[in-house]
Amino acid sequence: MFRLHLASACVRRSVYSGPGNRDLVLDQLKVCFSEDQVFEVVGRNKAKLAVNHVGCAVGMLWQFQKEKPQLLRTVGAVKSHPQFLTLRVLAENKISLMDDCLLVDMLYDVLRLNVEPHDSLVQQLVSEASVRLDSFPLSSLSKFAICLNDQQLQLSPLMGRITDILSRKLSTINDARILTVLMISVSPMVSPRLRDRLLDRADHLLDSMDPVKYNNPRRVVQFLRNIRFGRRPLLEKCNRILLRSVPRMDAENLSIIMGLYQSLQFNNCEFRLAAKQRLTELIDSSTDPAAFTKLFVALCPMASTEIREWLESTALLLADEFNPQQALILAEGLEEIQCRNLNLINKIASIIQKNLRVYKSMEVARITQALFLLHYQNPELFNKLRSILISFLQDSLYPSEVTMLTRVLATLPGPRLEAGVVARLDAVLPQCNLSDLNTLAQAVGKCARNDASYRHSSPSQYVRLLQGLSRCGHERLDTADRLDVLLDELRYASGEWFEETLLEHTMATLQRMTAQVSWSSVPDLAHLLTKTNHLCAPLLDRIATVTLKDIDKIHPSATYATLLPFAVLNYDSPTADELFDVCIEHLKPHIRSFDPHMLVLLAYALVVADCFPEEVFREIFNVDFLAKLDAHLETMPDLLNMRIRLRLMEVNRAVCLECPEYQVPWFHARYCQQLQKKGSFSSSLVQKQIHKILAEVLGGADRARASVLTPYFYTIDFECVLDRYNRPVAYSEPNTLQISDGGKVQWRAEPTETVMNELPPGAQRVAVDFLDSKAFCKNSRHMKGETGMRKRHLEIMGYRVVQIPHYEWNSMELSTQDAWVGYLKKKIFTEVSSS
Repeated sequence: MFRLHLASACVRRSVYSGPGNRDLVLDQLKVCFSEDQVFEVVGRNKAKLAVNHVGCAVGMLWQFQKEKPQLLRTVGAVKSHPQFLTLRVLAENKISLMDDCLLVDMLYDVLRLNVEPHDSLVQQLVSEASVRLDSFPLSSLSKFAICLNDQQLQLSPLMGRITDILSRKLSTINDARILTVLMISVSPMVSPRLRDRLLDRADHLLDSMDPVKYNNPRRVVQFLRNIRFGRRPLLEKCNRILLRSVPRMDAENLSIIMGLYQSLQFNNCEFRLAAKQRLTELIDSSTDPAAFTKLFVALCPMASTEIREWLESTALLLADEFNPQQALILAEGLEEIQCRNLNLINKIASIIQKNLRVYKSMEVARITQALFLLHYQNPELFNKLRSILISFLQDSLYPSEVTMLTRVLATLPGPRLEAGVVARLDAVLPQCNLSDLNTLAQAVGKCARNDASYRHSSPSQYVRLLQGLSRCGHERLDTADRLDVLLDELRYASGEWFEETLLEHTMATLQRMTAQVSWSSVPDLAHLLTKTNHLCAPLLDRIATVTLKDIDKIHPSATYATLLPFAVLNYDSPTADELFDVCIEHLKPHIRSFDPHMLVLLAYALVVADCFPEEVFREIFNVDFLAKLDAHLETMPDLLNMRIRLRLMEVNRAVCLECPEYQVPWFHARYCQQLQKKGSFSSSLVQKQIHKILAEVLGGADRARASVLTPYFYTIDFECVLDRYNRPVAYSEPNTLQISDGGKVQWRAEPTETVMNELPPGAQRVAVDFLDSKAFCKNSRHMKGETGMRKRHLEIMGYRVVQIPHYEWNSMELSTQDAWVGYLKKKIFTEVSSS
């Protein structure tokens, strides 16, 4: 079938008008079955080769390579063959005779055969194509766009012209493949308006395309990743098509799609489970290094312990056959699963060390990061990597590349930053976006802390760099005029430098753009407020107003991100109350379409906000849902897995305490006991100080307990008991918890004691909690939602809760022993008795 297709392509490039006009050279080319045969025909007919012969010969050479497995390709031998040089010279001389399709095909094929972009043939082909660009058929236009991407010309004026042509001819494109290829190629160039038109057109064409062709929806997902725009309905449509195609996919395609989903924070349960099953089926057939490498990185992160150990053992057996690129991919895969197989790590690192000269700048950065996070011990290799990184960094012109190289360089031990590195950073700072500036600031800060000379030289190069970073950050915020661009730059901005230097200015800038907040930007803005723990009432009110107005346009899954800052920041207003009611009504019909882990996270946000819609919790606390959640969590990264399980426990606890009428059992006792065994509790200096003073206030150390475990497994800093006359009661033995067979949690004393099993009549337990800065919003003394929920729950369990905010305890007013004693007496005896 391939030969028939190839012959047909060659015939279309010739003029054939019957037996009397047979093209003998073309006939000879059509019957070739190898590169050597093609070169033999070219060598015999040099003087007769017309432009269509050259095009056919070059096209066949690439097709022969394309049909071979990656390991068996001989592109280097083809490129160095004398007759290939002949074809290149002839092609360059006949460019003006090529039609549009042949011109683009020639450029595409020679680039695939590794002819360098600076070669005169490539440059002449690109030059001629730029003259004819407006006349290209759309199929050739999409292929030419690929060629420009191959030459790193994504931001060139030529790509801008292609973007303009695409915009003008968009409504005439009826081929999903042509459209999706063009979408990926022009993604750095698209405006918000063109983006929406492209996505609308792609959405329409996906409905009419052959469902077997899963590359089209994959490219749509890739476009969404490139522009960092998660249009959820389109993403879900693509996922449905891809899900049907999983049984036909190989490990490489599955790995690519899961990587794209991860970048878009789209952890679809059904796709991950189907992918895991398909990858497991591919184990027996993935025996060569190339196939095994792709299988390893796709399957290992979600495989069972048994399969993971088998994959690691097989990787060790195949290690000597891995090429440099496969070693890099495996190193990153080992880092992702936090592998502790030292033999395998050492083997992969040795392959990398032997081939350092072949890696590009960003690949060296990826290698360094992976080996560092694997805690690989080889000072010699890390010294080499550091030298290579510095060399690449000093020559780099791209802000994103400089940022990545600097960030990785900062993780390595070494002397102070070289003057060339500092000069390169100074030169690139004005071009950096806020995300890059934040990353560079963190890297520079780390370098400063690691440099012993920093403490003895002031002002130092680090101070000057940090001042420059701060100045550029403020200038960028001052000149920002588009909310979507600003939110995109702030997506990953976090950390001490950002909070201390730019956070307040960022919030002022966002308030300046309040009018630009629309339903499409609400989730990203809400996410930023949650991440920064910054309570900004005008922005929260704007989010609520826009959401209430356009709730029908907001995807149900976006309600979690929208509601989260209101819950976490404990923001209460009439508009906020209405927002929760409207969002809950909006999502109710779609509850079963939520991925299980997302529904758990949503439920957690609701319970923090003291909101308990029965439909949500009935859905979560049933056997089928919990079984589905368990299966899903097995495919997820360990950290996310642990986070979701913790949130499920907290939701279970909240429902048991606050909505007993739902009759949801408490089934996390064993889980909490395991957490207690794994955890390590240590008191801070402030807590030790409070404990000591508390003993004085209560009249003895036996009248207060520290780090007390309550029913439902809250740990409170201190506990005391006051009798009906508000007098402290002494403890004889520490209380423990008993879990009954029915899952109920109750107090009991040690077997030898009966004291404290029940409180004396009129007595009450008092929980004393020290609230550090994490319990409050970043910019105020407003208590966060989690702390408020904890207080509610302790009160339901019978406690009177005394909270000691850090800003009160550490204030100037409380700077003496007597002041602290008086403060605690007032908190415990006066406030408790009046409550």
